[in-house]
Amino acid sequence: MALLNDVKSELASFNSDLPAAKMAQAATMMRFGGGLRPVNHKAVIHGQFDSLEAVEWLRSTIDHYFQREAKVSKVTRQTPNGIIQRYDLLVEHGATALALQTGLLDRRMRLVPGLPAEVIGGNIAQVKAAWRGAFLARGVISDPGKASYLEIICPTHETAIALQGAARRLGITAQARKVRSSERITLRDADAIERMLNLMGAPRSAREWTGKRSDGEARGKANRLANFDDANMRRSAKAAAEATQKVHHAFEILGDDIPPNLKAAGDLRLKHTDASLEELGRLADPPITKDAIAGRIRRLLQLATKTEKARKAAEEAKG
Repeated sequence: MALLNDVKSELASFNSDLPAAKMAQAATMMRFGGGLRPVNHKAVIHGQFDSLEAVEWLRSTIDHYFQREAKVSKVTRQTPNGIIQRYDLLVEHGATALALQTGLLDRRMRLVPGLPAEVIGGNIAQVKAAWRGAFLARGVISDPGKASYLEIICPTHETAIALQGAARRLGITAQARKVRSSERITLRDADAIERMLNLMGAPRSAREWTGKRSDGEARGKANRLANFDDANMRRSAKAAAEATQKVHHAFEILGDDIPPNLKAAGDLRLKHTDASLEELGRLADPPITKDAIAGRIRRLLQLATKTEKARKAAEEAKG
């Protein structure tokens, strides 16, 4: 959540000198925030946002670039997850003219189902501004260290497709999908998310995202290695316990009829039940390699198996 606030704060402070980009961002924010709607038999533009900096950017832009008055009010709502704050933006006077200026209405006075043609068909600065505006209005991003995603909740299927096409123009693949009753556009590739943050105008947040993601991946790798080492230790301990039982059984079968070097290796296994083969090799007198101690224990067990089979065969022959 902290990262989301940081991203929106940085995007809201992004300053483009291109009027077309400002108009594209404002139009997209109005479209994704709520749009043109009838209230008391009058058309108004209404939007709701979760970032005060975002709504203040839109209010200021509507005032300076479109010469319309926009009012901002704070809304507090109780939800199952606690109290949340939202910020309403309302344009009452001249809302229809503003919708025409920004392309939310076409020349036949029909609501545009997606995004204005001059936005999605504009220059790259306008395309970036459209993504910036959509994210400021309805964007979310995962915290680093968790499953990576950057997602925008879209008002219609057409707006999701328009945003998907805009991402494609930026060289990024975005997935349009429907989750229950909402249309969404989603990025899941971590590198694509980092690139989109930079393209939208949030390089500081992109660096933070990359750094925290790297830290999370490093911790995950360390945990995996620790788990791997722990599993190896468990396997080694289990193998040592099984080998100890087999050596004890071999000694019972062979009695005193054991070659000295094999008996010494077996004695080490019985005396140091938790030791690894490498440790047993170092304990031998003189010290020998891991492979050598393993070979001697293996020959001891093979000799015991051979002896046991021979005895059974002899008993069967007598019977």
